[in-house]
Amino acid sequence: MLPPPESTRLVTIIAHVDHGKTTLADNLVESNGIISERLAGTLRYLDSDAEEQRRGITMRASAIGLTHSYVPPKMSQNNKQNGKAGGGDSGGGTAASSKSSASRGMVIHLIDSPGHVDFSAEVTSALLLCDSAILVVDAVEGLCARTHSLVREAYLHQLVPVLVINKVDRLCMEMGLDASEAYMRIRELIESINAVCGAMLNSATLDDEERSDDQDVRDAIWNFDPIKGNVVFASALHGWGFTIPTLARSLFKSKTVPLKPPLLRQYLFGDFKYNAERGKVLIWKQSGGSGEPMFAEFALAPLWEIYEGVSQAAVSVGMKSELFTFDTMKNGTSQNKNSGHAKIEASTSGMERVISALQIGSTAPSVISPQPNNDTPLPKTPQDLQNILSRLGAGSESSIVSAVLRRYRPLSDAILDAVCETGPSPADATLNYRTRALALQIPPSLGEADVTNDRVEELKKIQEAVRQCNPGEDVPTVAHVCKFTSTNRSSVTDPDLPALPPDADPSSANMIMGIARVLSGILRTEDIEYYTYGPRHNWTDPDIPKQKIRCYLLMGSSFVRVNSVPAGHICAIYNLEALQLKTVTLCDRRECMPLHGFDFGLQPLVKVNVEPVSASDTVTLERGLLKLSLADSSVEVTATAKGERILACLGEIHLEQSILDLETVYCDNNIKLRISDPITSFCETTDWFENEADFDKFFADKKTPLRQTTIPPYCDEEGLGYANRGRCRTILSGRGAAISLRAIPLPWSVYECLRSKKLVDGSEDDLITVGKALNSGSAEALLTASMVLEELLDSLDDFDGNGNALLESSALRKGYSVKAVQSTNGEVYVPQKEHKKQNEEKEAAVIEEGLDEYQTTQQYLREGLVCSSTAIEKNKPTNADVVALQKWKQDMRGSALAGFQLAMRSGPLCEEPVRGVAVILESVELAVTKETAHSDGTMACKVAKDLSGGMVVAALRSGVRSAILTRPPRLVEGHLKLTLHSSLAGLGSLHAVLSKRRGKVVTDAMVDGTDLIQVTATIPQVESFGLAPELMKKSSGDVTAPELVFSHWEVLDEDPFWIPTTDEEKEDYGQNLLTGDSSTGLDNNALKYIRMVRSRKGLLVDSSKIVVAAEKQRTLSRKK
Repeated sequence: MLPPPESTRLVTIIAHVDHGKTTLADNLVESNGIISERLAGTLRYLDSDAEEQRRGITMRASAIGLTHSYVPPKMSQNNKQNGKAGGGDSGGGTAASSKSSASRGMVIHLIDSPGHVDFSAEVTSALLLCDSAILVVDAVEGLCARTHSLVREAYLHQLVPVLVINKVDRLCMEMGLDASEAYMRIRELIESINAVCGAMLNSATLDDEERSDDQDVRDAIWNFDPIKGNVVFASALHGWGFTIPTLARSLFKSKTVPLKPPLLRQYLFGDFKYNAERGKVLIWKQSGGSGEPMFAEFALAPLWEIYEGVSQAAVSVGMKSELFTFDTMKNGTSQNKNSGHAKIEASTSGMERVISALQIGSTAPSVISPQPNNDTPLPKTPQDLQNILSRLGAGSESSIVSAVLRRYRPLSDAILDAVCETGPSPADATLNYRTRALALQIPPSLGEADVTNDRVEELKKIQEAVRQCNPGEDVPTVAHVCKFTSTNRSSVTDPDLPALPPDADPSSANMIMGIARVLSGILRTEDIEYYTYGPRHNWTDPDIPKQKIRCYLLMGSSFVRVNSVPAGHICAIYNLEALQLKTVTLCDRRECMPLHGFDFGLQPLVKVNVEPVSASDTVTLERGLLKLSLADSSVEVTATAKGERILACLGEIHLEQSILDLETVYCDNNIKLRISDPITSFCETTDWFENEADFDKFFADKKTPLRQTTIPPYCDEEGLGYANRGRCRTILSGRGAAISLRAIPLPWSVYECLRSKKLVDGSEDDLITVGKALNSGSAEALLTASMVLEELLDSLDDFDGNGNALLESSALRKGYSVKAVQSTNGEVYVPQKEHKKQNEEKEAAVIEEGLDEYQTTQQYLREGLVCSSTAIEKNKPTNADVVALQKWKQDMRGSALAGFQLAMRSGPLCEEPVRGVAVILESVELAVTKETAHSDGTMACKVAKDLSGGMVVAALRSGVRSAILTRPPRLVEGHLKLTLHSSLAGLGSLHAVLSKRRGKVVTDAMVDGTDLIQVTATIPQVESFGLAPELMKKSSGDVTAPELVFSHWEVLDEDPFWIPTTDEEKEDYGQNLLTGDSSTGLDNNALKYIRMVRSRKGLLVDSSKIVVAAEKQRTLSRKK
């Protein structure tokens, strides 16, 4: 029977990669007897996948249920008040349990989450499932980049944290710090963590306009104070750990310090020292003072003494000490290389120091608890110690240290007690802490007829049951599946599970399990059909899928079937695979809503095309990709119109693991896949002309077209003949209408102003530049950023998420530049560059039709974004113009918006999305014909030709692409942010590799107390593939593997079509071969990337010609 929510804790372990999460989890698993003591810390039990063991990192969040006998401390009434004020006892039922020292049986669901950024989606799922987070920080490396992001994410999910300062032993064995120096180092680390949390809370306070007093109380849990008991000092490798409250109880019960624990713990972590002769606590001065702080004397000095004693014992028997890695050994004993089969025993010289240190400050349950709850007593004599070593077979340094310290200060008790004391129960979490993260979605606004509906009342009952985490029999049952995972049938213990048929697909041996948290009621196996709600469930949808399920308890890589799971527990659910949903909410009542969704925060960075070698395996591959995308929520699988199957992952390691799972787990092992090179996403944009800020001068400039408009394949762009220098007069099919538009660069700061509808800091200069380029209507001396922004907002039609915007000039918006062309053939005026002489006289009259309207619209183009009153008075609209304006507003304007959106999806250079471009619609010309006259003598007009929406969309798309192509082209590439650690010796090779890949170092700072340098840099995404192996090879291991996350988009400031033209340029860069556009002869990265993308997409590439200057005779071999 699973206990009620008050006796349950849901906790996950989060940390930067290699900070000791899985090793810490091993110690907690060992406390339940699941693995042996000798294997704890080295087995990595929760890393059950073979690839995880091979790489040495966690890739999948693994859950396991643990039992713990929790003995609440005896606390005085005064201490209760201090605990409430400090927020130390926030667990559900903790205040009641503090009245008695009787042990309580607790069930703790533990989830070990990955630390690598490539598997951040697993961390997000674990945070949503749990109420408490064990934040592990390396005492030497300190705060890393991943730690910052994990702290912010845990705060957004409203978790209660417990800080674990891990690898404290490294301060002694690797850095050679004494106890006082280690105390100051740890104190500074906690202060830096609190500073990061404080900055995060201040930022959240500024963003939250409706902040309540309860939120301030909940934010207090993010202040880590060892006195409150939410900080654990530990070494997961050697299995020891302690908190200040438990150490205070130990020192008081052993009569080492005769102060009551509530008072003693106020001094144990601070600048205080203890005078044993006078029995008083005095102020400790860091410089010039005698003695050492109490934390160093009672917490760290005994540990240091044990390490040095074991090391001395190893040296005395002729072994080479492996504990201390710094140069000068503290014991000063010479080492004997001929150690043979030497073995350390309890009577070995140096072990007396160990036994003596064990009697000071032990936090074992047999010392601090009146009811010992373990069978590992603390050794007090050499014979006791020898019995322990003999039973475990411990004879080496590391095995002896682990055996001794696990009994001296057991890590599992310290961690689990801290979780029980500090962490809330599921009932307390949903009621007081995670009110937003674990709330059901609110249906959209209901009509008056639905307010009194029984469905609404039932929904309120369900919401209240979830809020109370009620495990009752008659309350609604609600469970939320946060993620799915795959497991083999051999790992599932279920006697009633149907066997596979003999002819079943080999991949059917894998089962897709949903990992769920039961929010209310009791979840039962195959007794009830549960309604399933996807994240986008519609409240008014009458059809809700129903499904029977099977429930399992998670025990690492094993799944054990159970008949029921009450509220407040985590379980696995089978039989939801057919829904094809990555998250799903289950309920036994129809009137429910899904849980609020969550955002992983990271977008896939690495994309590849996956296809089977044999076409007969296509169906198997598609089925495997479907299962992979379901089991891994961060994987995106898309199918393109060309039949490509694009697999997108968060990083290279994630991609390698996904492909391996696809081949071995989700598809038949015999399937062979063909994987393309990584696909890099680019964007296209444009740059300013040199004289574009002078509107009149730029408008009258008739320079030769840019080079890309004269060379294939770009010169074949449809409508390019009607475009020049960023402007285009695009002609609709049939020549029944023409639309004039202009494309200009849109700086990101200006785009932010348009999106937020207010001035953004640092956008003033960009706004002035845009205002001058558009001739915003004010004199240049009077032009201000606020005036330009106001005019842009008045002209704004639409904007997208890539920094593009669609504007309308004031003349078009008011209808002045919409002109009707009364033509006999139903066509608008089209300028002809050359006319054949025999047709000149015949077509002269036709050519002149629409010329006046064309010239009128050209005058409006000269006005810029804002039309002057003078131009309006000169060209008053006619009745035909009114008909044209009505046609534009009712039928064509919406299609123009669709054309703009379509043009922004693929640019003219390599069909990549357009970014940072503003399109201004300036004028419209429509061909009309006259009808019968009205009674007043005026003639009625109608549109000459039927203009469908598709014609407008196609014309505007080609017009925008042509306008962009006639401007200076630029590529926009994604940049990644990388963080890594490097030694001083590896800096040279690091900078060389980054420089070759166009990377830029942003910050580099020494990690306090080490010779490591933390480097933060940016690198183009296209240059990031294979970075980690190259760094490892070039630096000989002195540089750690980088963690890459998306940083920003940046314009590649290279003209892809530039060639040397002047004599000086030709002398500097060399004479190039002009074969159409086969090559510029230069190392042009932009052109290289354009060709790469066009080649991948099957587009015509300018350098694809094999024969160059075929009419010339070539001498293939030199005559001798």
